[in-house]
Amino acid sequence: MDIQITTTKSEGAERRLQVAVPPARVKEARSKAATRVAKQVRVPGFRPGKAPVAMIKKQYGQVIDQEAVEALIREAFETVLAKENLDLVTQPHAHDVKFGDDEGLSFELHCEVRPEIKLETLSGFRVMRPKDAVTDEMVQEQLDRMREQRGSWTPAEGKALEGDLVTVMLATAEEDGTIPEGKEYRLVMGAGQAIPAIEELVMTLAPGETVERPVKWPEDFPDEAQRGKTKMVRATLAEVKRKSLPALDDAFAREMGDFESLAALTETVRKDLAENAVREADAAARTQLLDEIVAANPFEIPPTWVRQMVQAYAEAYRIPQEEIGRFGDEIKGMAERQVRRDLILDTIAGKESLAATEKDVDDKVAELAAKRSTDAGQLYASLQKAGRLRELERSITEERVFTWLLGRNTIEQA
Repeated sequence: MDIQITTTKSEGAERRLQVAVPPARVKEARSKAATRVAKQVRVPGFRPGKAPVAMIKKQYGQVIDQEAVEALIREAFETVLAKENLDLVTQPHAHDVKFGDDEGLSFELHCEVRPEIKLETLSGFRVMRPKDAVTDEMVQEQLDRMREQRGSWTPAEGKALEGDLVTVMLATAEEDGTIPEGKEYRLVMGAGQAIPAIEELVMTLAPGETVERPVKWPEDFPDEAQRGKTKMVRATLAEVKRKSLPALDDAFAREMGDFESLAALTETVRKDLAENAVREADAAARTQLLDEIVAANPFEIPPTWVRQMVQAYAEAYRIPQEEIGRFGDEIKGMAERQVRRDLILDTIAGKESLAATEKDVDDKVAELAAKRSTDAGQLYASLQKAGRLRELERSITEERVFTWLLGRNTIEQA
């Protein structure tokens, strides 16, 4: 297609191209559109497709122009791609479209392209790997959490203490001062499930008692309209329960799984914590290294990819549609870092031939199947059905890239 292309903006991942189609080509496109429309419409007094073209153009001029413009823009877009060699990351958009018999067709094409990533500095960095030691205190904390999970609530006498589970009827005064019928709540005192002033109010009551007292809402309350307000609150305490924790002994260990003794359970907990500490320390070192590489190798990223990453986070965290805008503003920086991280890893993997192959994925599935004492074919099918094979392929590639990077940089132990 004989068109004129002028670059009006070329910054980072953004391209804007002014495209001009000559009048002769516009006339040809309009004629073809008129022929197509003539075959599709019915004109009284004429058989389908036999009405004079002049009559068709007069009655269906807008339809013809729209078809001609759409066809010309599609054809021009294909020509632009071929001539400009654009590596697009999203569908481009035509803006400021001008169309006429004498002027021809002109529009500005807005595009986002894959950024050029040179990565000239990938070695010579020095990062600190956090300690991965597991202490006796950490093991005890994990055992205590396990006891907490196995605890049972039993009725308690007297007023509630911090950590107790209460059943309470709460009601807050309306704007006119009337207090409606209360609503039942189950709250753990000290767990932040109610504002501190209401917890303090509840903890003054014994089961069966009712009190009405003004309560001031905190200045950092999520609902800005309620911050700092003082309202009359009625509270009726129905029940107090206190958690009883099981003894930390051999019997408890047997309840937690295939453990013969508390010593065996403790050993497994220590081993799990140690493996997790190593993973977290490695992840922290890798994050530091990538941050250094990003800072040393700046490049622009397509805004569309950032928006897609925000959307992925929103879906993962199940953010309501009406809150995605605010959510996106809050995590935009994190989304940008993740996009840059992925681009860097992909670029290195491609340049150094480190990307996982189908055989690598098959071998990894076989390894996982052996650890789980299951059939490799069944595990593969299960991962495929769940859409997890791509994730597995990605993890293999990333592991190879990080191994390549760690061999070229200094990792110091804290």
